[in-house]
Amino acid sequence: MVASMAVMARERWTDARLDEAFDRVDGDLREIRVEMKRGFEQIDKRFEQIDKRFEQIDKRFEQIDKRFERFEDKIDKLQQNMMSWFVGLSCAIIGSLVAGIVATLALG
Repeated sequence: MVASMAVMARERWTDARLDEAFDRVDGDLREIRVEMKRGFEQIDKRFEQIDKRFEQIDKRFEQIDKRFERFEDKIDKLQQNMMSWFVGLSCAIIGSLVAGIVATLALG
């Protein structure tokens, strides 16, 4: 059975062939590095665009925060006014009751 098998010729790797193979691999690696560098440059540009967009969003949030601060100030003033009116109304009611009691006692 071994005698019927075809014997394959053995290739010899000379220094020149090895150099060619390594040169091809080296060239391929250089191309890959260049492609990767381009890809990373594109990613960096995209991130720069995203950073600019976030800066715009931050400015918008600052404007919204200012509006809320003004709104909170208005609510605080409204609350103070309502409290003043409540105290004034309470004093008027109590004063009326006291005056009514005094008048009833004086007439009565």
